[in-house]
Amino acid sequence: MGAVDAELEQILDGIGPRLRTLRRDRGLTLEALAATTGISVSTLSRLETGKRRPTLELLIPLARAHRIALDQLVAAPASGDPRVHLKPLRRGHGSTLVPLTQYPGRVQVFKQVLAPRGEPKLVTHDGYEWLYVLAGELRLILGENELTLRPGEVAEFDTGEPHWFGPANASSVEILHLFGPRGDQAVVRTSPSARPSARPSACS
Repeated sequence: MGAVDAELEQILDGIGPRLRTLRRDRGLTLEALAATTGISVSTLSRLETGKRRPTLELLIPLARAHRIALDQLVAAPASGDPRVHLKPLRRGHGSTLVPLTQYPGRVQVFKQVLAPRGEPKLVTHDGYEWLYVLAGELRLILGENELTLRPGEVAEFDTGEPHWFGPANASSVEILHLFGPRGDQAVVRTSPSARPSARPSACS
């Protein structure tokens, strides 16, 4: 067997375990994945155990179901861990920032774990922010307003207004954080002609 054939065999052999890891990481049963993709349970099972060769007709709906690019499914590391491309950045005070997008000048998406810190220091800068609380409680100060957001709650605001956000208590808080240029809000408004409000809108 030539070197190219051996490499191809290795890639094909790695797809089954990767599919199984992805499915389990997402808490899906074979039955649930079959319902989503239209691929039978027996075919999915044979794919995962390497008894069925993967084809494009099978891989495309699976990549779509797992919300990953086809090349990640085929050439990702053998662990199948969808987080392998994310590089956490350590910040001061024990906080962590994970960039989820790589598009300079457009809306940036981050996953942040904010550790307790000192007294709030309000800042202002151009842009627009959208915060979604994943775990813990977030304290948001915006001008003279103060809010406590809990998991599942959202705040959006113009960053030209003095603001600060961090843990609401002695525990860390985990958030999704969207930031973009002013006028590039993450939330579509029903009346586009209206001037964006500087007050936070929190909703669940």
